[in-house]
Amino acid sequence: MSATSALRLRDHAYSNFTEKLLARDIRPGQIVSQRELVELTGMPLGAIREMIPRLEADGLIKTVPKRGLQVLSIDIDLVRNAFQLRTIIEGEAISAFCKTATKAEIERLAKQHRDIQEEAIAAVTPELLRRAQQMDWDFHDLIVDAMGNPIISDIHRVNAIKIRLIRNNQTRMLPELVVSVVDEHLAIFDALENNDSEGAVQAIHSHINSAKKRALGM
Repeated sequence: MSATSALRLRDHAYSNFTEKLLARDIRPGQIVSQRELVELTGMPLGAIREMIPRLEADGLIKTVPKRGLQVLSIDIDLVRNAFQLRTIIEGEAISAFCKTATKAEIERLAKQHRDIQEEAIAAVTPELLRRAQQMDWDFHDLIVDAMGNPIISDIHRVNAIKIRLIRNNQTRMLPELVVSVVDEHLAIFDALENNDSEGAVQAIHSHINSAKKRALGM
């Protein structure tokens, strides 16, 4: 097998692992063996072995001597650390986005949010909930990627997996949260539309802090 093919298999195995983790087919804190990961992900053992160092480097698993591989556990330290990193990255990202985003792009994103909010006020269906959650994730990915820094984007992607694990546990998008979360995003857009970089940073920090408080049960 060529080095390129092996790399693709490793990346595929990584994607399969994170999908299973976010779907709760692999549970936070669970101890697994390499053979079990083969069964869970449907990937060959060689790809699993290549994937493990990357998972360890990303903090998604750790080796437990004589027991196997332990999946990342969700605890207070993870919540605090993941949200602190998110605050640092996204504060910088929204400040840059305020300077580089076009008026048309900001208006398009704001309208998308207002349309979702209008639907949510009328009724929060499972389909609307799914779209609202995806819109939330896509917005945060967009502003980070708009910085054009692949190192920061990679760090953000890994941290987003941890945040989404936490959200699955305690702060996922719930029907009663849709309107308030969209309100928090709209406060960001108000600042962006006024070219208020400082206001946009304050608004996104407030938004992230709200999610952190929910995760900590505050």
